Amino acid sequence: MHSRYGRRVADTAIAGTPVVLRLRVRRFFCDRSECAAKTFVEQVAGLTQRHARRSTGLRRVLEAIALALAGRAGARLAARLGIGVGRGTLLRLLRALPDPVAGTVAALGVDEFALRRGQHYATLLIDMATHHPVDVFDGREVEDFAEWLRAHPGVELICRDRCGAYAAGARDGAPAAVQVADRWHLWHNLCEHVEELVGAHHACLPEPPVTTAEEPADRTAAAEPDDRAAAAQTAVDAAAFTETTRLARRTRERHRQVQALRGEGLGLRAITERLGLDRKTVRRFARATGPEQLVAAGARASLLDAYKPYLHQRLAAGVTNAAELHAEIAVQGYPGSYQTLARYLHPLCAASTHQIAALPQRPPPVTVRQVVGWLTGHPNDLDPDDAVRIKAIRSRCPELDAAAKHIAGLPS
Repeated sequence: MHSRYGRRVADTAIAGTPVVLRLRVRRFFCDRSECAAKTFVEQVAGLTQRHARRSTGLRRVLEAIALALAGRAGARLAARLGIGVGRGTLLRLLRALPDPVAGTVAALGVDEFALRRGQHYATLLIDMATHHPVDVFDGREVEDFAEWLRAHPGVELICRDRCGAYAAGARDGAPAAVQVADRWHLWHNLCEHVEELVGAHHACLPEPPVTTAEEPADRTAAAEPDDRAAAAQTAVDAAAFTETTRLARRTRERHRQVQALRGEGLGLRAITERLGLDRKTVRRFARATGPEQLVAAGARASLLDAYKPYLHQRLAAGVTNAAELHAEIAVQGYPGSYQTLARYLHPLCAASTHQIAALPQRPPPVTVRQVVGWLTGHPNDLDPDDAVRIKAIRSRCPELDAAAKHIAGLPS
């Protein structure tokens, strides 16, 4: 024995109170000249480890917290339990844990994920029986997946998306395994096609103007339509139509330019620099099968639709200041610009207050995403009002009605 020294080791807390163990341990030395360890410290079995400032029991507790909650959330929970530890320490403990042994997996799920979208991808493998991750490897090519399957025999069922690389890798690495398309990807692909269909028939989504059945007090005034009010509404509709037409024309022109440059052999980066567009926009135009797909996808409700009833009410009360109205609807959540509001108010400001009040009150139009959710969601989860609206839309559009019947006939 060489000497003794005092050692402090943090242990699990008691009733939220931190605990520190003070140990008196021995230090030994080796008297053999060829031994590289001049001195070494006595360890208490089940309590201490080399260079550790925490007990074995406390380390296991922190590892469990790190596995469940990782860094920041784990550190907050540990503090409530009386354990002072930082998020970096929890992450280091998590990374130090050995990877679980995969073993034999009978039903294997495989899918890709992006480490850097469009450039670098990796593959995630899941045990479909336990829904636990099995392994992660870099790449998503045919040979990557086939090599993993050859190193892990025993796979009987491979659940994948419809990617050709994984199909070829499965045939090469596990030819006897049965390949199936997983339900999530099938439903996801269906929702994408439904969204394209709804976008292509977006003209069927708006509801017709709601007219009141009440008898007007002034029958003479009712018999003669107000030309200025009608002109104001016509101007609003014409402005919306002009904006939609302009966007459609610009979309078709950009699609033609991108496809022409792709035909010349230019890559996405070169097209981005040539046209001055965002890379994601160029990628979307390059992948589109045609301009009509992009025009339909771009069809959306105006940001002002939800606030038009309030604006009509304020205009009827005599408030025509666009800046004041913009401030009022901004407080209510309007995310658009002042210019958008000013363009909408310009034709309405020429009408009188009672003419504005007489404008037909149209309910806020539904969006493409809303209709897709109603068509692909479970009917029992639909709000009664939403069920009425989707029924009306289906009655106006035979194509969407046929799609709804097709979706309803699919197995859940």
